[in-house]
Amino acid sequence: MIDIENEVFDTIAKALRTEYPSISVLGEYTQVPASFPVVTIEEKSNSVYGRTMDSSGNENHADVMYEVNVYSNSRYKKSECKAIFQVLDGEFNRLGFRRIMKQPIINAADTKVYRLVGRYTGIVSANKTVYRRY
Repeated sequence: MIDIENEVFDTIAKALRTEYPSISVLGEYTQVPASFPVVTIEEKSNSVYGRTMDSSGNENHADVMYEVNVYSNSRYKKSECKAIFQVLDGEFNRLGFRRIMKQPIINAADTKVYRLVGRYTGIVSANKTVYRRY
C-alpha cells in the first residue's frame, strides 16, 4: 500500500505552525477543539488506482483524498479561517494535490465557532510523486 499521510501531515503542519505559532494541528477530526485556531488533516480515502496496476497485481499508484477542517472562535473568525485555509491550500497545491471542495460548515457543537472544510485529491505513485491530473 502506498501511504503518504505522515509526509502530507508534517508538511502542512509545519507551514501552518510557521505562519501561526499558536495553532493546533491534529491528525484526526475533533467535534469540540480544546484550543483555537485549530486545523485537522485526515486521509479519508486511499484506494488502488486500477489503471496502473500491473499483471502481477502490484500497486503502482494510489488514489488519495484528504479532508481538512479549519476552526476559529476569534473576533474575526471567518477572516482567520480563510487566511489559515489559504496557507494550507498553497501547501496542498505545492505538493501536487487538487482542491475539489471548500465550504463553510455550521459547527453544531458550538455555533460561536467558524468552520471551513476542504477536500484535496491526487494520484500518488509508488515513489511518492503526486499527480493532480489523471
